[in-house]
Amino acid sequence: MVSALADAMPLPVVVIGRDERIMAANAPARGLFNEQMVGRHYITVLRQPMLLDAIENVLRLSHPAEAVYRVTESQRELVYDVVLRPVIVGDFACVTVAFEDKTEVYEAGQMRRDFVANVSHELRTPLTAVLGFIETLLGPAAEDTSARERFLGIMDREAKRMNRIVGDLLSLSRVEAERRVRPTDHVDVSAILRSVALNLQPVAKAQDVTLIVEGVEGCEEVPGDHDQLIQVFTNLIENAIKYGGRGKEVRVCLTSHTDEPTMRSQAVRVDVSDQGDGIAAQHIPRLTERFYRVDSHRSREMGGTGLGLAIVKHILNRHRGRLRIESHAGQGSCFSVILPYE
Repeated sequence: MVSALADAMPLPVVVIGRDERIMAANAPARGLFNEQMVGRHYITVLRQPMLLDAIENVLRLSHPAEAVYRVTESQRELVYDVVLRPVIVGDFACVTVAFEDKTEVYEAGQMRRDFVANVSHELRTPLTAVLGFIETLLGPAAEDTSARERFLGIMDREAKRMNRIVGDLLSLSRVEAERRVRPTDHVDVSAILRSVALNLQPVAKAQDVTLIVEGVEGCEEVPGDHDQLIQVFTNLIENAIKYGGRGKEVRVCLTSHTDEPTMRSQAVRVDVSDQGDGIAAQHIPRLTERFYRVDSHRSREMGGTGLGLAIVKHILNRHRGRLRIESHAGQGSCFSVILPYE
């Protein structure tokens, strides 16, 4: 009877008898712990102190309790909210222990906390610099012309950096608000790449970088938001120019009607490759995280906010597209954008 009731529950459920042994466990619970757990003492299976204390209190006092159970699986921490309830029917007594997976809720909460902390840090640094220089200009350097010009230049740079951060945050917010609304307009990817390359030629010239664009002679239309795709390719090509190294090449190549296994239709592929220092393998999975930087100091010197690739990822998600990153330390990087025709 107890086993049948446990098996009817969709959540992992463990039933512990008065003798402190496991009376029943449904299939989700056996998958979470051990197939051979029934009949064993609960301490040998449910090993975490917080959960063990809660079970002991329910057995002793017959009062409901709650706990948190954490387990690492495939390098990811899973978090379960555990609800414990005493069951007393005549002389029969047991404790039901139900596990509800709250991993996504906990991860979302952690992401929010990290985001607030990162935004505070990113804005506080330039703001502190600006306030410090203002104080200096109002005091010791009030009559120092050379110092005033130098400090005003730094303040201008830091204020512009704060403005870029705020602008990227607003852009990211807009993209996230539209993430479930797929664009209905059709845009020409070739024309977008030609426009972006033309606009970035002065940046490339300033960095002594040769910008080469291939495969954009025709017309390649896909469903898309023109302004957002301009933002995607501007970000990727500008990054390649800035981090590819002076005197090097940045190559942008469009390939039409390419096969993408994860898509139902053929797609347009745009590869943006540079000849820079490359990116170590451990950094690649985290490049699209907000404020994640491989080299924080260099990124700030280049005017980066740490939000560019996060925006790219969210825009491509809205377009049902893909971002592929291939890089090896010392061998350059290739960022590939894949957009479906349908």
